[in-house]
Amino acid sequence: MERLMTKKIIQEKLDRIKKGYSAYAENGEISHLLKKEIKALGLTVHEEITDLGSWFIPENNL
Repeated sequence: MERLMTKKIIQEKLDRIKKGYSAYAENGEISHLLKKEIKALGLTVHEEITDLGSWFIPENNL
């Protein structure tokens, strides 16, 4: 069940990035999986790493 929720969270964040909005990854697992999917889709983002998590900002919005 937890794996399905993680996949859903990743998909929601990818949808935001595809629409040109930033997405926030709350923990290392989400961040790792999100980076993997971003790379597979060929999206270009800027990753801002903080003490609390990571922001993924589509490069076309910089």
